[in-house]
Amino acid sequence: MSEVPHAAEHPSPGLLRPRQPGTHGKVTNVELFFDLVFVYAVTQLSHTLLHDLTAMGAVRVLLLFLAVWWVWIFTGWITNWLDPERLAVRLLVLALMFAGLLLSTALPLAFDGRGKVFAMAYVAMQVGRSLFMVWALRHANQAARFNFYRITTWLTVTGVLWLVGAFASGEARLAWWVVALGIEYLGPAAFFYVPGLGRSSTREWDVEGGHMAERCSLFVIIALGESVVVMGSTFADSARTADLWFTCVTAFIGCVAMWWIYFDMGVERGSRSIRHSADPGRTARIAYTYLHLLIVAGIIVSAVGDELSLAQPHAQADTAQIAVLLGGPALYLLGNALFKQSVNQTNMPLSHLAGLGMLAMLLWPAHGMTVLSLALATTVVLVVVAVWESFSLRDLRRELYGAAEE
Repeated sequence: MSEVPHAAEHPSPGLLRPRQPGTHGKVTNVELFFDLVFVYAVTQLSHTLLHDLTAMGAVRVLLLFLAVWWVWIFTGWITNWLDPERLAVRLLVLALMFAGLLLSTALPLAFDGRGKVFAMAYVAMQVGRSLFMVWALRHANQAARFNFYRITTWLTVTGVLWLVGAFASGEARLAWWVVALGIEYLGPAAFFYVPGLGRSSTREWDVEGGHMAERCSLFVIIALGESVVVMGSTFADSARTADLWFTCVTAFIGCVAMWWIYFDMGVERGSRSIRHSADPGRTARIAYTYLHLLIVAGIIVSAVGDELSLAQPHAQADTAQIAVLLGGPALYLLGNALFKQSVNQTNMPLSHLAGLGMLAMLLWPAHGMTVLSLALATTVVLVVVAVWESFSLRDLRRELYGAAEE
């Protein structure tokens, strides 16, 4: 995350995003192009989990997901300030895209024969991007330069741990990488404190809130797209039986409900909140950097649940399948609840808490249900939450969008 000077204080304003009062920076085409790599990464993660539905498989995919999210959101922070339409910044984004492609191809075998490729690509993205910022801010004020000295120090230390883990194997590799990732996730919470350089402050992070909110919402769309791909490919390759039709419709309605829960009001309220926040850096750090990973993780796990229900709808649900079918929607509702609580500075939405309660109640009969019946039950829960929240916020929607939209 970047602590940056105002444009007037920077000797090379050509690298900065132009900012106009009352507006927010648009997401550029090269940023959307960069995101294509992460469409592939999300698919790789969901398929890796599907093919190893064990406790250890889940732990490994969780670590890989956290790494993918971290490298993406850090890039989002950089392009929140620098202008990707400038040649130097565009070349940086494209170089990061290529490294991200290498990283994504290595995901399924990151704990096997592709560990070195994964780690080297990851470290190159994290450290290389930070070194670019050190260069870009070489003539900036002390606060901005020191912030990226701190960030580069943190990422260089963890980069060594990632590479050491890559040359280890088995549980040792997992241990090294858990430590590396844990330190990286601690960085923003610790304000990247470095002895001798001190720590940064969220109030000094010049975050353009509208752009940050839009970038994260687009990643949510990327994740939801995995469910759509699963539904479409499975339906296209299978016999059009009544069971398949019903399963596909159930999965589609669940996907729509997830979209509705986040995009109906959550995105706009979040965007308005960070744009008008007295400390947008703090909101970006908590609500978008940390809490959005729960939302995206829930979607990815739910996509695995969709594939399970489409592939074997009448199978008796086992423990691993129950964990996926209930865990995905639960992560998604929890992430949305915490996100909305953070940006709106209110209590957690009652509809989301009720949904989490209903999912918890399904644990009792789950072992006696088929995969399809459990998937249907979770879809009903998501629809109930979406409808409940939509009705409870109808007055606010009228205020935000006008009575005509009602």
